[in-house]
Amino acid sequence: METKDLGKTSTGMQANVAALLCYLVGWITGLIFYLIEKENKFVRFHAFQSLATFGGLMVLTIVLTFIPVVGWMLIPVVYILELVLWILLMVKAYQGEKFKLPITGEMAEKNA
Repeated sequence: METKDLGKTSTGMQANVAALLCYLVGWITGLIFYLIEKENKFVRFHAFQSLATFGGLMVLTIVLTFIPVVGWMLIPVVYILELVLWILLMVKAYQGEKFKLPITGEMAEKNA
């Protein structure tokens, strides 16, 4: 597979590896990379998308815990969604793709 030139990063890592690491521990690594990466728009995009996506899903899970029965039944669905998104976004980031999710991808593009 041919690797794209995604530009320099201020961390010294390859941009695709840094973008993958943005998703590694969900919103936490997204926040870390969003704060430390100042140069690379590709990495900043993935960092913000990770922060917004997994932070939002965490808030949704917390809200669902307060909704009896229906909320509790939806929590496993959110966990499965998180797992699928986590794997998909890490693979796409490593491949050098700027894979945009519907809501958080637009926010990430504006904030990158």
